[in-house]
Amino acid sequence: MEKLAVVIPARMASTRFPGKPLVDLGGKPMVRWVYEACVRAGLEARIIVATPDREILDAAAGFGAESMLTRADHPSGTDRLAEVADAVPARAYINVQGDEPLLDPENIRRCADLMNDPAVEMASLYVPAAPEEEGNPAVVKVVTDMEGYALYFSRSLIPYPRNAPTQAVKKHLGLYGYTARVLKEFTTWPVSPLEAIESLEQLRFLEYGVRIRMAEGIPAATAVDTPEQADEVRRLLSAKLQLP
Repeated sequence: MEKLAVVIPARMASTRFPGKPLVDLGGKPMVRWVYEACVRAGLEARIIVATPDREILDAAAGFGAESMLTRADHPSGTDRLAEVADAVPARAYINVQGDEPLLDPENIRRCADLMNDPAVEMASLYVPAAPEEEGNPAVVKVVTDMEGYALYFSRSLIPYPRNAPTQAVKKHLGLYGYTARVLKEFTTWPVSPLEAIESLEQLRFLEYGVRIRMAEGIPAATAVDTPEQADEVRRLLSAKLQLP
């Protein structure tokens, strides 16, 4: 059994940006930037690109990544990850979003470190939210208990600053660790009430009793959900790598 598997779910059928895993960013497809960040994390782990699309399989083969063809009807990346878990036994799985080409490898390491605790069945990260992000519903916030476990995730500002705040608002980063048991059970649960209201999949885990261990991560760079964000990443890469 593998100790750890790092899985990158990727698909061509994005509503806002079809084909985005293969969009060219500085001479590489986006999914390659994500894969290379996983490699730089330096974990003893199997790294797998999970996709329903032959084009992505071919691209992964072109840069030497392991990939797996998964079903096309998965409603979420987590369901895709669960299919990989059925085929690749491991103690824990790290779900790395395929649309974060500037992901800091340290975040992958921190999430993996949380999953090294046998008592932890699910883990994720947060960073302090910028003031302009606190009221933005596109930015997911999280509050945690005294042991560092998530109490709730919301698109609203939480906690509400009725009194002077004593800590920063925590912005959730979409990087997760899971055990195989939690992944398997997730696929059997119907969409939960709070998940449906907030449109936040992680609430399903909380509503069905899974504790999510949280830790502070490194602030995330621009994720790519639109062609405009891809242009921004190109500018950042050009400045960083001095690309033409």
